[in-house]
Amino acid sequence: MNNQKGWVPAWRTARPKSRYDVVVIGGGGHGLATAYYLAKNHGITNVALIEKGWIGGGNTGRNTSIVRSNYFYPESAQLYDLALRLYEGLSKDLNYNIMLSQRGMLHLAHSPAEMEIAARTVNAMQINGIDAELCDVEKVRSLVPDYNFSPNARYPVYGGVLQPRGGNARHDAVAWGYARAADNLGVDIIQNCEVQGFIIENGVCHGVKTSLGDIRADRTGMAVAGHSSVLGAMAGFRLPINSYALQACVSEPVKPSLDCVILSPATGTYVSQSDKGEMIIGGGLDRISSYGQRGNLPMLETVIAGLMEMFPSYRQLKLMRQWAGIVDVVPDSSPIIGESPLPGLFLNCGWGTGGFKAIPAGGTLLAHLLATGKHHDISRPFDLDRFTRGRMIDEGGASGIAH
Repeated sequence: MNNQKGWVPAWRTARPKSRYDVVVIGGGGHGLATAYYLAKNHGITNVALIEKGWIGGGNTGRNTSIVRSNYFYPESAQLYDLALRLYEGLSKDLNYNIMLSQRGMLHLAHSPAEMEIAARTVNAMQINGIDAELCDVEKVRSLVPDYNFSPNARYPVYGGVLQPRGGNARHDAVAWGYARAADNLGVDIIQNCEVQGFIIENGVCHGVKTSLGDIRADRTGMAVAGHSSVLGAMAGFRLPINSYALQACVSEPVKPSLDCVILSPATGTYVSQSDKGEMIIGGGLDRISSYGQRGNLPMLETVIAGLMEMFPSYRQLKLMRQWAGIVDVVPDSSPIIGESPLPGLFLNCGWGTGGFKAIPAGGTLLAHLLATGKHHDISRPFDLDRFTRGRMIDEGGASGIAH
């Protein structure tokens, strides 16, 4: 028997109208943020946000909730620090607690050569205006005393790079906060609405064909993460994207023992502790292209083996659940933001493993494109044309990110 009475839905269950000023495809964080910033920053409220399933049911609800801006190149630093600055004020902006915890992000170094790269990384981050600190082994020991500092450790710790402003935010709270705020500004959030094609007239996109009927719009934005290449094919073009499963898991909750997010590039594993006490554990990509959200046991074994090397005392923890998110990886490990080869259709994709941390920036920049038809200064370097201009931004090699 349902005794829950008097609850008001956080957002309306909208039915699609035949025409909007803008249609945004994808009800994850980037799509919701785009719809919100269209209304808030540009006064465009006749917006449809359409989602095949339910709000936040894709990668936004299937990640490890890390936020950071410790990137190497100036273009990436501007992009990800815009996101982090917006995260820092997001609870107040949305009037919704996103549970941001800036406990710090620590990227370890395991050799003298890695310490040299760490020093260069800190210099680059500071030049780019990003907070960064070069840590020696004693500083690392003070931050994570439970780490494996044994003289027999396979990967001894020499130091690392700390970004104090990095940390975690609650992933579903981010989605729900943006959804409620967008709805309050008049955006129609339409769930269980699958895109089945695009309305193309005279070579221009004029909306989408969906399972709930045609929806016309002056401009259409696409923020569908790992399924970007699928929708691109529907629109008649090919994107330089491969989709992979990124697997993660959480342990049973335990008393507080880990006060930062820590990544070991040698093991490929990273871990943080949630507010509930769970250890949130992730690793590198399963390099077999897939849309399977279950992950697989061999990859999970690799991730957990890395964790055991980092924190031997964690071997007694019980795993509670595991999952995979479908990430869209681009050759230079940087996102694609800009107009697609089909005029009238705009892209927000290619975030790889970095989509959650970039949600506020991705939404701000795609909203600017949809509202003005022009790039924001921060999004311009990430246009699709960088591949023809030879202006790649290779953060895979520079920042040592997981993808």
